[in-house]
This record gives sequence, C-alpha cells and structure tokens, in this order.
Amino acid sequence: MPLHLERVEWTQSPPLAPGNGPIDLEHLRRMTLGDPGLEREVLAMFSTQSAKILAELAASSAEAATHAHTLKGSARAIGAFGVAEGAARLEKALSSGSDPSQPLTELGTAIAEARAAIDLILHRS
Repeated sequence: MPLHLERVEWTQSPPLAPGNGPIDLEHLRRMTLGDPGLEREVLAMFSTQSAKILAELAASSAEAATHAHTLKGSARAIGAFGVAEGAARLEKALSSGSDPSQPLTELGTAIAEARAAIDLILHRS
C-alpha cells in the first residue's frame, strides 16, 4: 500500500483558555485536522473515560492525582477546558494535601456539562 502524504498548513497553537461552551469546537477541529469521524470518536472516548475517572476519583483511589492529571490532558486535547481546569484544581489539592471535596464537586459539574454537550454533538447527525 503506497504511503499517502499530505501537506498540512501551519495553524496557530490551541488556546489555553476555554472557548464558548463546555467543548471548544474550533480547538477540537484543529486537533482532529477537521476530520468529523475522528472528532466523534475522540468525543465518545472522552465521555466514557471522564465518567470512569470521575468514579475512581469519587472512590478516593490511591492513584487519584494520576487520574486527575490524565483527565486534565485528555480534556485539553479535545477542548473541554472547563474539565481541564477542574482536574488541575483537584490535582493541586491532592498533591498539596488540601481537602479535595470542593474541587471534586466542581470537576463533577464540569464533566457533566461536557458529557451533555458531547451527547448533543454525537446525536446531531
């Protein structure tokens, strides 16, 4: 099978601040090179992953800081910046020995909002 190479034009680095809504769709499009199928795939994977990680975090797993860090990276990759910020706050609270209950609650809210937005996106077409 021949290798297919395609020139991709340079694009600006993705923002580190959220766009409008729980999922920054422009950021998602840049990260998936505008491939709608890939967008849907990563959104579905993130929705499943975020629910599983939230359950692990709620159970006060020994790897909670690692789970928060993983979630932070995944959320940034798809443009769920509210989730990424919530995960970062939780990760900081866990690593500093602070009470994680408030950041965990805020993260749960951000995840619920992101998952609701993802459900709407996935069921649009």
